[in-house]
Amino acid sequence: MLPGVPARRWLIVAVTCLAVLVLVYVLAVWTVPGQELENAALRGADQAAARDQAVADQSLSRITVYSLGVAVVLVAVAGLLRRRPDLAVAAVGVIVAGQVVTQVLKRWVLPRPPLVPLTGHYAGNSFPSGHTTIAMTVLFAALLVVPYRWRGVTVFFVLFWAVGIGAYTVTAKWHRLSDTVAADAIALGLACLASWWLARRGAVRRHEGPRKILRVLVVTFAALTGLVFLALGGILIGATLSGEGLDATLRDNTWVVYLAASSLASACSVAAALVFLGTWRRLEIA
Repeated sequence: MLPGVPARRWLIVAVTCLAVLVLVYVLAVWTVPGQELENAALRGADQAAARDQAVADQSLSRITVYSLGVAVVLVAVAGLLRRRPDLAVAAVGVIVAGQVVTQVLKRWVLPRPPLVPLTGHYAGNSFPSGHTTIAMTVLFAALLVVPYRWRGVTVFFVLFWAVGIGAYTVTAKWHRLSDTVAADAIALGLACLASWWLARRGAVRRHEGPRKILRVLVVTFAALTGLVFLALGGILIGATLSGEGLDATLRDNTWVVYLAASSLASACSVAAALVFLGTWRRLEIA
């Protein structure tokens, strides 16, 4: 590890991500209000415009084993072109480990208890979201392998696609809000563990060059966008829960709950990306 580059920051964020994952799972999956709220969002998504649902389905359908394989190859090549095999291993490991962790948790570790009456597709366990994990791990892997000067461009092109995937999973009724938040936590935690490993190997150094105006503008715009999504989601969900009688309120306001869930999904994805960028502020691969 190079002097002056503390690796502990990434461990702290990774542990925090684990705590967020557990908290979201307990509150959203193991409580009656949590399940009722998220099921209301799924019913509200039925009211979304047919065009919006079609776009969501098409965007999610483009994420296949083949497209994921292409992303893995591109990330690996980028790391090798920088003559850093350890960087290629770390970035590819983030993507692969993201899917392993997500699928193991969803299929065998984290059950969804039947706390509320529900049948059909909605009754199945979807926690965490595999598609959101793919999108976010690809984003973090790309941010790891690109040179410092290209970080802002990468954020511009990949971040908003990844954020869109998280929101589309709610619109397409493939996942619940908690699924996307958990996926964000998993992706961020794994990316931070990879960063910690690279720092411990001495691969991280401080960037002494000037700041890139484009990167500052992109990050600022992303932060403002995230705040707008967070405020919108908070206002909508607050207005919904302010009524008397949770059951009746959720039943009559499913569209509002869906809009809130979609906004909060986007806000959480933006927040995860900004936290990761913050841990790498003025740092680069040696």
